[in-house]
Amino acid sequence: MRILITGAAGFLGSNLCDRLIAEDHEVIGMDNFITGSPDNLAHLAGNENFSFIRHDVSNFIFVPGKIDAVMHFASPASPNPNSPFGYLNLPIQTLKAGALGTHNSLGVARAQNTRFILASTSEIYGDPLEHPQTEDYWGHVNPIGPRSVYDEAKRFAEALTMAYHRFHDVDTRVVRIFNTYGPRMHLDDGRVVPNFLQQALQNQPLTVYGDGSQTRSFCYVDDLIEGIYRLLLSDEHQPVNIGNPVETTILEFAETINAITGNTAGIVYKEDARGEGDPQQRQPDITRAKEILGWEPKISVEEGLKRTIPYFKAKMGLA
Repeated sequence: MRILITGAAGFLGSNLCDRLIAEDHEVIGMDNFITGSPDNLAHLAGNENFSFIRHDVSNFIFVPGKIDAVMHFASPASPNPNSPFGYLNLPIQTLKAGALGTHNSLGVARAQNTRFILASTSEIYGDPLEHPQTEDYWGHVNPIGPRSVYDEAKRFAEALTMAYHRFHDVDTRVVRIFNTYGPRMHLDDGRVVPNFLQQALQNQPLTVYGDGSQTRSFCYVDDLIEGIYRLLLSDEHQPVNIGNPVETTILEFAETINAITGNTAGIVYKEDARGEGDPQQRQPDITRAKEILGWEPKISVEEGLKRTIPYFKAKMGLA
């Protein structure tokens, strides 16, 4: 297939480019580098199955030639207010990527009469009152809180995607992505994996906010990309959770990272500063992915961290 990927220079987008090219597809990457990095795509320079268009998806999208699939992955993703790449510092751009970017991407899919896949998020569930989260759960979201710029952008994107499917008969898919980590994450995006790994690799104590009882479910990027690829090739139009159902507390996760890196500096507790709306629990129910896609994650958190550490060491000048 000839596939357009928006947000191609991002963490997930660039890994997706690699997987699709490895499967012999031709990829057209699109990004404006507001949060993505050219470094993530540098290794594809000269690859005959890859081309790149620098473009803001909130503006009309034109791609010459036949397209067989559109994958809309363009959006800031980090919730950390201290990150220059986070959606709290890029609120308008985040809303435009979710609304205008989704509209423009769907327009390409409709015009080309081809399949479309939206990268949605577990954040559409908000701070959930249902645990674990199934695709049928409508969520617990503050529509005007600080995090709403991301949550509501994705919820609108899902609504628009389903409207195009129902009204225009566009062949759509929606993947709800849960916490993912791996090579090509921004080191300073403010999320827990980059924060913990950088502290551990510098033999510093890991900073845990509150008592560390809040939970996450961490999925290694290769597992996630496998699930997304299977969804792309499927005929499923309803949203599908893709993530790791193994739930862990932040404290347990910190202890795991210290053990793997050999960091003896321990853990320091600080006042909970996670911000309004930060979910206390996060765990996907992946029954639908298992049944429809035959997918579940294979890589343990320990193994995934071991695969991620060399990237962080290289970026930190420790390799």
